[in-house]
Amino acid sequence: MLNLERLRTLDAVARHGSVSGAAEGLHITTSAVSQQMAKLEREVGRQLLARNGRGVRLTDAGRLLAEHAARILSQVELAQADLEAQRGQVAGELRLAAFPTAARGLFPAALSALRADHPALRVRSGELEPELAVAAVVRGDLDLAVVLDWHNKPMPLPDGLVKAELLDDPADVAMPAGHRLAGRDEVDLAEFAEDEWITWGQGEFCHEWLMLTLRSRGIEPVIGHRASETHTQLGLVAAGLGVCVAPRLGRHPVPAGVVTVPLRQRVRRHVFVVWRADADRRPSIRAAVQALRTAAEDAG
Repeated sequence: MLNLERLRTLDAVARHGSVSGAAEGLHITTSAVSQQMAKLEREVGRQLLARNGRGVRLTDAGRLLAEHAARILSQVELAQADLEAQRGQVAGELRLAAFPTAARGLFPAALSALRADHPALRVRSGELEPELAVAAVVRGDLDLAVVLDWHNKPMPLPDGLVKAELLDDPADVAMPAGHRLAGRDEVDLAEFAEDEWITWGQGEFCHEWLMLTLRSRGIEPVIGHRASETHTQLGLVAAGLGVCVAPRLGRHPVPAGVVTVPLRQRVRRHVFVVWRADADRRPSIRAAVQALRTAAEDAG
């Protein structure tokens, strides 16, 4: 009889591509992963992992069994979801993540409500950038993820995921209080063609959106500084080091010396929550989505 936890370990190695990645995803030690894999190899009488430089790779037998493991684990999740749905109880463990401003703007209210309304539910949360969070949901490392796209740059979602809209989040331009446009009621991005921009990290979804948006308006942006966190960006603006796009969710308090002015283009990012379709019947998923929607209504 194949051991389910060992199959789960093999699935994690296949998904993460390494023993260390599997250990991190399963929240166990690398030694525990190696021990589980050794037991599974003895159980099936085949070599499943082979050395590959400093890492490992799946053998042909390992890939074959990993494909079966993924299907078996999906069926187990469906069974668990059906049992939860039949009981109608919001219980067990729920793992979710959000990008930083959504975690700040939505999680305190949503997670407090879940704790008060469903004391048998154990929630584990963290911060993760949207593309990484979507991948974690697909892998099964997360149950839900709060992610975003922009009005002119949608985020493609893999098959097998379900999404629910939470809110449309307006964005302003943040600038030093002494900036020439600080007294305006609204501004146009084209008016910042000569300014230095403070943006997100290279390759991050929001950075790519900003570059696309500025260039579509004929601006080749001058990037002065990068910071993944909105409040770090605002701190750099307060120091007079440039301007940045500042979405409103999770933004307050704005540092002294910073002025935010709405954009004439009404730039918005769409905030939504995603989860796997095979977990759609779980009462805990539905409860978490409702709590996030309520928090989003209050935040909006």
